Formats: sequence, structure tokens, C-alpha cells
Amino acid sequence: MLPAVFLSAVWAYDFANFERQILARYGPARVAVLREWQSSLAEARKAAELEKLRKVNDFVNSRVEFDEDIAIYNQSDYWATPLETIGQGRADCEDFAIIKYFSLKDSGIALAKLRLVYVKARLEGPTGPRLQAHMVLAYYATPNAEPLVLDNLVAEILPASKRKDLHPVFSFNSEAIWSGVAGNSAKGPGGTSQLSRWEDLLLRARKEGFD
Repeated sequence: MLPAVFLSAVWAYDFANFERQILARYGPARVAVLREWQSSLAEARKAAELEKLRKVNDFVNSRVEFDEDIAIYNQSDYWATPLETIGQGRADCEDFAIIKYFSLKDSGIALAKLRLVYVKARLEGPTGPRLQAHMVLAYYATPNAEPLVLDNLVAEILPASKRKDLHPVFSFNSEAIWSGVAGNSAKGPGGTSQLSRWEDLLLRARKEGFD
């Protein structure tokens, strides 16, 4: 078994490299937020898993503003890398889930415990409730555990059964796609290559230094 000190640093990112990229692409104003993110992740690495979830969820939800892709990137649907989200300071639901995924990965949580979940969210509008495509991050303490949901719409981390407003469609991470969100749901054929936006995101993130 690996020593705990080593395990806590397995996913540590090269923040000096990230800072150079932020300066070149977004200017010095966003460096402070990058450093805050670095400090937050350093604290999360020392914490128990549930505390890691809280620290990451609270940091991202408080430091990033929600906005639509068309306003941020002039595209109707764009999945941003964590560095792009920190640089822009704005994100849509996919980007919130993605930066939390990479943050928890850095904190030492095993990928098998994390899945991004595509859902239909029931939102209240001026003409009544409506369903909207949405993405959240789910955490599984054990393979058959009920997942906890990290979301930008609801600040509190809640068990999936408490989120009656969310109707899950499928889930995925860097390793596989699942037909549902249960820990024992069937994996989809073909792996993540079915999700071209996710594959593109992973490629761009690797180029930035997110191994």
C-alpha cells in the first residue's frame, strides 16, 4: 500500500505552469483566483473525503459566476477546461461539474468514485415548471452507495434521493460511460469515445497540464 503522504499528492498539478498560461491568456487579474484555487486544493488534499467535497464545491460555487456558453465563448455548447473556467471566472453547468471533477481528482479521490451526470433539471419559470438539460457531479463513497450530488444550482451537497428536481439520463468519467447513475449500472459500449465533447475536453486539458 502506498504511504498516505504519497497518495495525497498523486494528482497534484503544476501550478507554476498554470500561472504562466493564465498570465498569457487572461492577464494578471485572474492569477489571484488561480492561487486561491491552489490553496483550496492544498487544504482539500489533507481533508477527509466528505470534507474534500465540501471544500471544492464551496470554492467553485463561490468563485465562479454562472453564464451561458454563447456569452463566454461565442459558441452554443462549449465544455471548458478548469484553466479556462478559472481564467474566465464564468461558466455554465458543464464547466462547474468539470472543474469540480478535476479538483477532486487532484485532492486524491479515486476516479471510480466520481461521475459527471447528465440530467434533466426541473426549473421553476414565469409560466411554470420546465425541464432543462443540466450537468452535475456525483460522488460514490462505495460502488453501491447512493451518490452525493455537487451542483451549481443548489449549494448544499445532498444525496441523489433528495434531489427530486433532477432526472438522470446517463453518467460518465474519464474511464467509461454508464447507462444510468447507480453504482451498478451497465457501462455503455465503446467507452468515452461516444462523447466527442468530453474527449475533446480531455485532450485540451492534457495539453494544459491536467494529466
